[in-house]
Amino acid sequence: MIYDLIIIGAGPAGITASVYAARKRINFLVISKDIGGQTAWSGDIENYTGYQFVTGADLVTKFEEHMKKYNVPLKEEGVLELKKKGDSISIKTNKGAYETKTAIVASGKYSKELGVPGEKEFKNKGVTYCATCDGPIFAGKDVAVIGGGNAGLDATLQLMKIAKHVHLINITPELTGDKIMQDKVEGAGNVTILNNTRVTEVMGDKMVTGIKIKVYLPAGRENEKEKTLTLQGIFVEIGLMPNSDFAKELDKNKKGEIKINSFNETNVPGIFAAGDVTDIPAKQIIIAAGEGSKALLNAFSFLSRKK
Repeated sequence: MIYDLIIIGAGPAGITASVYAARKRINFLVISKDIGGQTAWSGDIENYTGYQFVTGADLVTKFEEHMKKYNVPLKEEGVLELKKKGDSISIKTNKGAYETKTAIVASGKYSKELGVPGEKEFKNKGVTYCATCDGPIFAGKDVAVIGGGNAGLDATLQLMKIAKHVHLINITPELTGDKIMQDKVEGAGNVTILNNTRVTEVMGDKMVTGIKIKVYLPAGRENEKEKTLTLQGIFVEIGLMPNSDFAKELDKNKKGEIKINSFNETNVPGIFAAGDVTDIPAKQIIIAAGEGSKALLNAFSFLSRKK
């Protein structure tokens, strides 16, 4: 079978594109390893239009309900290769191969790693990259959140309600996330903020037992003495990398984000992209959803012109 469209990814961009595709009655397929993308990792969401407050998990449930209403066809597979092949596009996954006339890459991003000794050894043994997923496991324990941006602040806001104490470790001189989130974190009685600080090692036995850190003076010089924090959990929230390695033919920027124009077109005719995997400047759930609808409408126009 040659599909009219294959959507890669089922985060806000991919899901929105799929709903629009179903309404246009396109012969399409969604391929994704999971549903919800980064939204599923989010805690409290207060800036999604129509919801004064909603959790990431609840919003993903709403997304899934919308997909089910339109019987969106979904294959839970990981994409390995996206390649233009004559007039069609071939997609290889870990379970099979597919062919389509157009494609929308909405594969989102994945968490950056610290790259320090002990991190890989203790992954899922105290080192985690999702406070929403794994936070409850660390109830009543001492933990560290690495990262002073919105992701780190969001994780801290979730964990300070669960953990005994949270060490918020930030490599820059000041927190960089939204002020309203900073105020909540700074007002918490069980959060210690460590600015100008970086992690140098993750320690443990069978599970994580602590981390080594270095604190920088204002002039940027390291203190001679390395400090050790005893704790049981580490939540790495230092940023994200685009899931774009499988799309080798597409032009990307230095960050690996897929370059698109205002019509969500890539450098390869028939391949569109949307959401956090692209080089759009703002990474927000509502923006990804809007970009998903744009990408679908432009892909539909492309198909209409070909027929």
